Amino acid sequence: MEFNIKSLGNMAHWFHLLISVGIFTSFLQFTLNYSFKNCNESVDSKKAIFKCIKRQAQTVSAIVDDIPPSATNITISYCILSDIPSGSFSHLPELKILRLDCNRIRKINEDAFIHLMHLQTLNLSTNAISYLSHSSFRGLHNLTNLLLDDNQLKSLPLDLFSSLTSLKILDLRRNQLFNFSAVVHSITHLSALTKLKLSFNSLNSLHHSASLPQSLATLYLDNNNLNTLGCSREFLSSVKVLDFSYNKFLSSRAFWGMNLNGLRYLRLHSTNVSIIKLLKCNFTKVPPQCIDFSGLGANKPHFLSSLCKQLSHYPKIHIRNMTLQSNGIRTLNKTMLSNCPKISGILDLSYNELKNIKCLEFLKDQKQVRSLKFEHNHITKLLSCKTATNLSLPNLKELSYRYNRILYISAFAFIHAPKITTLLLNINIIAYMDKKALSGLRDLVTLRLDNNLLSDLYAESFEDLHSLKTLNLRNNRIAVIFNNTFHSLGNLTILDLGGNKIAQLMPQAFNGLDSLANLYLDRNRLEAIDDQQLGRLHRTLQVLDLCGNSICYYTKQPYSPFVNLTKLIDLKLDGQLPYGISILPSAFFRGLTSLTRLYLSNNHISYFNADIFDDLKSLTFLTLDNSGAGVTQLKPGIFKNLQKLVTLSIENMGVESFSEEVFGNLTALKVLHLNRNALQTMDIQLLENLTNLQYLDLRNSPLSCSCLNSDLQNWTKNNQKVQLVYLYDLSCQDLNGSNFYNFETDVCYLDLGVYLFASTYFATIVLILVPLLHVKLYWKFKYGYYVFRSWFGEQWRRLREEEEKSMYDAFISYNSADEKWVMEKLLPNLEGNGSSFKLCLHHRDFEPGRYIVDNIVSAVYNSRKTVCVISQSFLRSEWCSLEIQMASYRLFHEMQDVLLLVFLESIHERQLSTYHRMRKVMLKKTYLQWPQPDCTDPINAQELFWKQLKRAISSSSRCQEEQSEVDLQMGQPTEGNMEERGHFGSQPNLMP
Repeated sequence: MEFNIKSLGNMAHWFHLLISVGIFTSFLQFTLNYSFKNCNESVDSKKAIFKCIKRQAQTVSAIVDDIPPSATNITISYCILSDIPSGSFSHLPELKILRLDCNRIRKINEDAFIHLMHLQTLNLSTNAISYLSHSSFRGLHNLTNLLLDDNQLKSLPLDLFSSLTSLKILDLRRNQLFNFSAVVHSITHLSALTKLKLSFNSLNSLHHSASLPQSLATLYLDNNNLNTLGCSREFLSSVKVLDFSYNKFLSSRAFWGMNLNGLRYLRLHSTNVSIIKLLKCNFTKVPPQCIDFSGLGANKPHFLSSLCKQLSHYPKIHIRNMTLQSNGIRTLNKTMLSNCPKISGILDLSYNELKNIKCLEFLKDQKQVRSLKFEHNHITKLLSCKTATNLSLPNLKELSYRYNRILYISAFAFIHAPKITTLLLNINIIAYMDKKALSGLRDLVTLRLDNNLLSDLYAESFEDLHSLKTLNLRNNRIAVIFNNTFHSLGNLTILDLGGNKIAQLMPQAFNGLDSLANLYLDRNRLEAIDDQQLGRLHRTLQVLDLCGNSICYYTKQPYSPFVNLTKLIDLKLDGQLPYGISILPSAFFRGLTSLTRLYLSNNHISYFNADIFDDLKSLTFLTLDNSGAGVTQLKPGIFKNLQKLVTLSIENMGVESFSEEVFGNLTALKVLHLNRNALQTMDIQLLENLTNLQYLDLRNSPLSCSCLNSDLQNWTKNNQKVQLVYLYDLSCQDLNGSNFYNFETDVCYLDLGVYLFASTYFATIVLILVPLLHVKLYWKFKYGYYVFRSWFGEQWRRLREEEEKSMYDAFISYNSADEKWVMEKLLPNLEGNGSSFKLCLHHRDFEPGRYIVDNIVSAVYNSRKTVCVISQSFLRSEWCSLEIQMASYRLFHEMQDVLLLVFLESIHERQLSTYHRMRKVMLKKTYLQWPQPDCTDPINAQELFWKQLKRAISSSSRCQEEQSEVDLQMGQPTEGNMEERGHFGSQPNLMP
């Protein structure tokens, strides 16, 4: 017993420990469901990647406690977190990437990231952190990237990074650091550190008390307040990339005596450093080919000439890339670069004040340049260079004029650079381009003319561009594509015509585009899709973008503009103007057998044919967001052939039901967006049948918090397969202040409403049936009741035994109104006049004190025959009816020939229509009728009547089949031979 108590104590201790670090809580909740309070798991991440963005939770634990321990990548951004408590992520030991940027974090407690042994990237940028404890990052031995930029740090503890032995990149930009020595002291032991970013701080000197790690190769010190370096000569000797730009007080004197011989890149943009003086004295031993010369001219005239002259003192150097941005250069003459060392790579003259480049004449001594950039200048026109026959730049491959003011391009503007492969003319104001402007560019591969003012395209413009693969004409003012405009572009694979005013495509507009794979026609003014035009691209076209046009149809008649595009894999038809594609013609997507992605959002389609997607058997992605017109009724079977569909987005479609007829065939579906629909409940069985479903979005749907959804609530709590997005944010539309995941369902297991409805329903049915049964089957029920009662009292056995003895030859059933005839006629003829029949009469032979029903049953079963004397009075008697019922039971159910019918008077057939049992007897058996007074020979008729009656009573009780044989031998009619039967008239029917 002592051992058990001690064990229980240890268990309680560990249980308390697990709760304190959050492991037990998060694990328990995760095992119950696959939804997260404040996060979403990325599809197919296998419980590894989570995003928690724009959540209102105020603590870290509220966000991450239900994330499983297998998580490796978590993003928590744009939340309202203020601090990171100790051990906040202890239950996530596999975490490798943690983003906590763009929050309101002010404080990081000690051991906040304890136990994150595998963490490699920690992003804490764009917060309000002003202080860090010496143990804030304790335990992060595998951390390689630490981002602390955009905070309010003024100082760093000396041993802040002591445990970050694997750290490679440290970003401290945009803080308030002013003590560079303290920064160096905190990182000096980081033997793996390669990049340190200290931009946009308040450093005014590089004074230090410790040395930089030998591994540090990149150091950003731009945008500080440096006016001197104040460091030792060898302090920066191991640095390869050094940025001092935008330290406006930093002068050349600061570099005196520094050893910068190991640099591979030095940027001094917008400093007070004189690059000419720096190169002239060469007291830093900086390799000139590694200097970025941007922002060093300070609008000084002849800066470029002076620079080149100074560089000429280094005859053995080779400059690969020369960057001359932001130097205020206004003109480029032929000799400006003559003294510069040979430039074999990139010459960047962007962000200057150039207006005219004169056919690149300034490169006459720099013909090895491979890439030339004139971006962000003031160039207004590109003149013809046909006359500049003495200048040729065979090595020039890339030429960029982006972000200028070019209005027009003359003929042969690029004839001097026939080998260029990339020409960037985008983001200008080009309104006119000569038909021969691009002549000679036979090697051109990429041409960008987007974001200009071009209105016309001519076939001659692209005549020489046989190697062109990418042509971008987006965002111009083109209205018509004429015939054969692109006929020479046989190798073109990407044609971008989006954002123009194209309303017409001539019949042969796409002639010659034999290799075209991607065609972008979005945001134009097309009103229809020409199947013949697109049909010419059937061999190669894979991507077709028609978003934002004016395509509209007014009939459901079959129309298939894509019938020949069997290679198309991506089709965009989003947002047709002004009101979207309201009607999709039947068979609209016929032929798209290879299509994998279809975009139909923002179209307000009023009707979807059930077979509209039948041909899209390869489709994996479909979006119909905002394409419903009010409440959308998706036809049963509309997705029946989409068995490869992985992602289906039907947000804001007005969908009211989630039925198997619509969604049942989507067996490969993984992602289902049903946000902002009219769903009030969902079929749980269908959700379980979608075996591959992983991600379900039901936000902003009016789910009913009633017993109709009790099973759905239970499913959300227990399913471990489907992630229900932000389950804990789903509110009850019909219960203010309640949430879907925990609305009360106890009463649902005893739904009184259902029971009350069922009981009242059946009570109503009974009240309707009882009168009907009383009218139609009253005597059957009553007879059955008495038979059962007799059976229960073992009456049947006794009656069977007595039947063998047959106390009476016949039981006479009659009404008291006919008693005179019975006593004066029947009784004397059957028991008198030498007859030996013994009759049972109720007034004479019934046992006194016994139930009348028991007497009737006994009389029927103790008599060989039952003779019913039928008259109007008999038909109205309740007891007579019971007697004939008993006798007919023996006739039909026990197969005993015991019943004889004697009619005292003529009764019309209509009067017998309600006596079903009697009618059945009359159809099965012959009957006797007492001769009426008006017959021709009443005396002889009565004698014959008594003779036939006596013979019938004398006959034995045999089965109906035997009696039928006797009837046939005697010439009597049988069942089904009604025409030979006697009629109810005055004529006597004396058949035995």
